[in-house]
Amino acid sequence: MTATVRPRRSVLYMPGANTRALEKARTLPADALIFDLEDAVAPDAKAAARANVVAAAASRAYGKREIVIRANGLGTPWGRDDIVAIAGSGADAVLVPKLEGAADVAAVVELLDEAGAPPSMAMWGMMETPRGILHAEEIASASSRLACFVMGTNDLVKDLRARHTPMRLPMMVALGVTMLAARASGLAILDGVYNDIQDAEGFRASCVQGLEMGFDGKTLIHPSQVEPCNEVFAPTAADLAMAEKIVTAFDQARAAGKGVVTVDGRMIENLHVEQAQRQLALAKAIAALAGA
Repeated sequence: MTATVRPRRSVLYMPGANTRALEKARTLPADALIFDLEDAVAPDAKAAARANVVAAAASRAYGKREIVIRANGLGTPWGRDDIVAIAGSGADAVLVPKLEGAADVAAVVELLDEAGAPPSMAMWGMMETPRGILHAEEIASASSRLACFVMGTNDLVKDLRARHTPMRLPMMVALGVTMLAARASGLAILDGVYNDIQDAEGFRASCVQGLEMGFDGKTLIHPSQVEPCNEVFAPTAADLAMAEKIVTAFDQARAAGKGVVTVDGRMIENLHVEQAQRQLALAKAIAALAGA
């Protein structure tokens, strides 16, 4: 497995207009932080918030956490200036709202390039409209700079005229289609937020459901959600023990020229080995992040 595995179990939105929140985020155990210039910022505070988040990203005060800045859409009065400022901020990625087609991706990538964004700066995309979901495959393959989909489930539920339910049945088609598109193009994908910060049991159940569906992690709206989210999306001790056995057995079989590998009576295929390698790499990356 050659691809770098980066922990994205917990990805916490932080309001860009709130400098105290941005400072507090330095101590939170979230794997990644999204400094928000869009939904969390009032129109008359947009410019000040932009300066706040650019300074925060440039400070390098967040250790090894991934720093992402959510811009306003290019169709708004602030979007272009946001993208230009983010390009030189030192953030790891820019998160763009309401992607609906390959042209949206191309417009942002062109602007990032013009503004001198380094090749290492990724683009993340919010998947939160019916049109965007229907065009998920073309969006996912539109640019090599695009690295991650983020589900915007609140806007999606609103546009579908649906309701939030514990099992999220109204969103299952959209979640599944976007998951397929992301994986087909090698993108990461993050689950949407859970709105009731007082409902710890419901939040945990939502995390477990997201893990079972294949999400890399979950976006969060409150620091209290970070620890339980990290716990659910991290490999368990049993997972890692089995992963070690699978990788070891596969290596031994390959060295002996054997084409069939069994572990605890179960035939192991390349797919199982790749999953085991990914779990071990993720555990190592989580440990490195915690020690930063």
